Amino acid sequence: MLWKLLLRSQSCRLCSFKKMQSPPKYRPFLACFTYTTDRQSSKENTRTVEKLYKFSVDIRKIRRLKGWVLLEDKTYVEEIASILQELGADETAVASILERCPEAIVCSPTAVNTQRKLWQLVCKNEEELIKLIEQFPESFFTIKDQENQKLNVQFFQELELKNVVISRLLTTASNVFHNPVEKNKQMVRILQESYLDVGGSEANMKVWLLKLLSQNPFILLNSPAAIKETLEFLQEQGFTSFEILQLLSKLKGFLFQLCPRSIQNSISFSKNVFKCTDHDLKQLVLKCPALLYYSVPVLEDRMQGLLREGISIAQIRETPMVLELTPQIVQYRIRKLNSLGYRIKDGHLANLNGSKKEFEANFGKIQAKKVRPLFNPVAPLNVEE
Repeated sequence: MLWKLLLRSQSCRLCSFKKMQSPPKYRPFLACFTYTTDRQSSKENTRTVEKLYKFSVDIRKIRRLKGWVLLEDKTYVEEIASILQELGADETAVASILERCPEAIVCSPTAVNTQRKLWQLVCKNEEELIKLIEQFPESFFTIKDQENQKLNVQFFQELELKNVVISRLLTTASNVFHNPVEKNKQMVRILQESYLDVGGSEANMKVWLLKLLSQNPFILLNSPAAIKETLEFLQEQGFTSFEILQLLSKLKGFLFQLCPRSIQNSISFSKNVFKCTDHDLKQLVLKCPALLYYSVPVLEDRMQGLLREGISIAQIRETPMVLELTPQIVQYRIRKLNSLGYRIKDGHLANLNGSKKEFEANFGKIQAKKVRPLFNPVAPLNVEE
């Protein structure tokens, strides 16, 4: 009976405490969020919003990503949509482009048409152009230095870089086209001279340069001094001109993205792990330039991944190219080989190595040997009549 009285007393105190509480000083978070959205909406250009709705654009996405465009006084929604439609974009494509790249509506139609003509220099037709714009709208609507971009496109065409490669560079390495054309020309000359200085031939230089620019155009953003410094450092490490030429042929321009300190750290790490002489290490590097290219943390992670799978340092040293594979790829390939009863840690790593296509081809050969019948039951027998 006593505990019931105590419980009732505490309940009454709690009720009286709730009545004494003052209303909350702060509005709930959701209410504040709604207020902020409403305040932003009140400042938006209503004509812009209405025109975007007309083209089935999701305004919420624009508010979330780049709401500032909705606050602009001057926009060109209908004009930009019209240009895209002229190129063959349907309603869904137009909406998608404007949602992912809303700043397109603040670009002047004149500038966009100039950009259109520029990109048409490397596109076969308008269908190809609109596909590129759909995939990379931000690259297309980054409208600046248009005359300089045009000069760079013409320069790359003079180098005989294919238009399909130039169009890819426009979308994925647009900074290269904003470089002054004279700087790009200077960097190309430096690369050509560097290739020839280490013993490369004029005939091979052109092929090397075109591959370099198509695979790693960002090399043009480097400085001539950085390229010279890298080559001098490799020579100081005992690499001959011929060996440096081999590295250039394998690594293309990626070699020039490495700083001497990074190369030195990678060399020291590999030398310590493999317990080899300077001469032996050079041979390993020539077989697997990744020993220079990858940083110490990456090399260490990949080395540990191989060791966890039971692979020895001696095996890695024999086939260092396996370090080009990520730990995840190594695990996947080892499981596949194990499914056929092939124990990679007891054999050679050649079957583990290579590109995806090369590995699948080797795997298919091993699999065929495992399932091949002892005799062909449909083959004709040599029986004397």
